[in-house]
Amino acid sequence: MGADFPADFLWGSATSAHQVEGSNVNNDWWDFEHRPGSAARWSSGDGIDHYHRYAQDFALLRSLGHNAHRLSLEWSRIEPAPGEFSRAATAHYRRVLTALADTGMTAFVTLHHFTLPRWFAAAGGWLAADAETTFARYCRYVSAELGDLMPFVCTINEPQMVALHGYLEAYHPPGIADETLWKRVGGRLLDAHFAAVRAVRTESDRSQVGLAVQLPLLAPARDDEACRRLCRLMRHEIVDRYLDGLTGADRGDFLGVQYYRKQWVDPNSPTLFGEPPAGFRRTQMGWAVHPDGLRQILHRAARTGLPLYVTENGVATEDDTERVDYLHSHLAAVAQAMAEGVDVRGYLHWSAFDNFEWSEGYRPKFGLIAVDHDDDFARIAKPSAYAFAKVAETGRLDPTG
Repeated sequence: MGADFPADFLWGSATSAHQVEGSNVNNDWWDFEHRPGSAARWSSGDGIDHYHRYAQDFALLRSLGHNAHRLSLEWSRIEPAPGEFSRAATAHYRRVLTALADTGMTAFVTLHHFTLPRWFAAAGGWLAADAETTFARYCRYVSAELGDLMPFVCTINEPQMVALHGYLEAYHPPGIADETLWKRVGGRLLDAHFAAVRAVRTESDRSQVGLAVQLPLLAPARDDEACRRLCRLMRHEIVDRYLDGLTGADRGDFLGVQYYRKQWVDPNSPTLFGEPPAGFRRTQMGWAVHPDGLRQILHRAARTGLPLYVTENGVATEDDTERVDYLHSHLAAVAQAMAEGVDVRGYLHWSAFDNFEWSEGYRPKFGLIAVDHDDDFARIAKPSAYAFAKVAETGRLDPTG
């Protein structure tokens, strides 16, 4: 029986700096976590101390069959003040990326994963007049200094969610709820992606560069015109503008697809999203599990004509048997999309470790690997980590087949 995935398929998992490093005290998220009345429930604190334990963490992931890994650089460490770049932070990330390369894993490096330097946020963040050029300056610096160690570069992580959560739902920094600003920020982020592509290509010819987008499968909560109209609007703002907007020479070399759930749009809901209908399994985040949505979203993303990598997909659950089932069903959806002609070249699970999940803190458990914060941040690989390793090593959903 043939393999479900090709031999050169990339297998791995993902993290982001603020969620695992610890002590990222110079960014807008640290401020948001400590702002009275904000949506954040926890402080990120020490993270999982990945800042000091990255080499051991990479070795563990490699031992679990991973041949790729996605991580982010913390902008606020690299550029702690406008135009002032830290040689020490740059050297740290060179050591990190060298250690990753030494394991034999392929690096996917995200330049902006939600967090902004405090000074950038104070100047207006993505609404500042010079936001695009400021971000491009940082991207040029990173590419010039580290481009030889960044085979894949994700410019911006989930621009839709940066806009939606930060400027409409007030769930992320800057904690604004404005029906106009979130759309404007979405447009600014797409422009920032194009600027970042140009910056990376100017400084490094070793990096493939792309955007990482979260693409929920959206549906109207009811079969009435108000629901259908709002669903069309939300689909445009969250999905279509980013996929259809990826045109021209600066669109990038690949697209990172991130999928977690099906969502039902409801104008009667204060959040604009209704509860999942009865019969859908829900995660710790309250999200509806719908594996075929990943297949459908991959087909939608394929219309860009870009090679696709699943750069995030996973489930928040305390029940690891549920994670094993989720992995199998969603990898089956990827395999089916590929069999139907979609060009998918890798799968990176979210997340490598149980980590800081933004405004939800440390409660949701997304990781293949648990972390015991009371026992010197000990790492404990879960059964799902070994189930994933079998698929990665064999290329088969059923390793015995």
